[in-house]
Amino acid sequence: MHELAYPLLVGLIVVALAFDFLNGLHDAANSIATVVSTRLLSPVMAVVFAAFGNFAAYWIMGLKVADTIGKGIINKDVVTPGVVFGALVGAMVWNIITWVRGIPSSSSHALLGGLLGAGIAHAGLGAVESKKTLETIWAIFLSPILGFAIAMAMVLLTSWLFRGFQPRRAEGVFKGLHLLSSAAFSISHGGNDAQKTMGIITVLLYSTGHLNGEFHPPEWVVIACYSAMALGTMSGGWRIIKTMGTKITKLNHHTGFCASTAGSIVVFAASAMGIPVSTTHVITGAVIGTGAARKASAVRWGIAGRVVTAWFITIPASAAVGAVFYTVTRMF
Repeated sequence: MHELAYPLLVGLIVVALAFDFLNGLHDAANSIATVVSTRLLSPVMAVVFAAFGNFAAYWIMGLKVADTIGKGIINKDVVTPGVVFGALVGAMVWNIITWVRGIPSSSSHALLGGLLGAGIAHAGLGAVESKKTLETIWAIFLSPILGFAIAMAMVLLTSWLFRGFQPRRAEGVFKGLHLLSSAAFSISHGGNDAQKTMGIITVLLYSTGHLNGEFHPPEWVVIACYSAMALGTMSGGWRIIKTMGTKITKLNHHTGFCASTAGSIVVFAASAMGIPVSTTHVITGAVIGTGAARKASAVRWGIAGRVVTAWFITIPASAAVGAVFYTVTRMF
């Protein structure tokens, strides 16, 4: 069994790491849009900075999100290599479509949709693990709202705290804080997003009889996934950076710090609970929150509405593509 499955296993692991790389490329804007748009760092320095943060999650984050993706969405005992293939291709196709169009959609929920679509196509609705799936779907709607609310509150609070400062001095303080908050968000992004691919590879190893011991990502899988994401982040994602950093609302070091800090709080909390949230959704909500804290007209609501629309259609769209590609595997 192991010999027959080995070439397929290696090929699917390569596809999974390609998705992880694409995730880093697609979501690079999450952690660097604010520092690029405010000219705190050059684009080249920003992607290197974010990539380091993505990999630094290896030493900081647990692996609860990987466990959720690996066995908490679709019953691990019904997963096949065909299901994994359908899930990955469904997510990758949607990521490419939204990347080309410059829409900051969610790689996380594209993967969730692809996994649900392929899993249901293979084994029916009974294959869905309802508890974690419902928690994750709730997080789709709750996490950007939390990001929005926390960022808005931070803008109002810090504006009050720094009301007596000279503008130049306050800007200098926020410049340093902005860099620190961006680093924190890069770590939270790597820790939540790279673990999704870890979960996919782990359940693939389990389904083909190559996982020894308890259901847990092997060390080589953890390192490979963090590395692939960091390399993807270093490749950029400039279309989405433009949308995130300039088109939704105008950012400065103060609001960039508030947005990145709010995003970090939400993503770190979700990761601690093992919930695979969308870092894209969270930071977008936070960026909108910083604009709304100043005045409603500071937000380009048309662009924001386009982003929100992408949130709603990502899971069903990627699920449909995942189901189609799983069905294609049945022909071979």
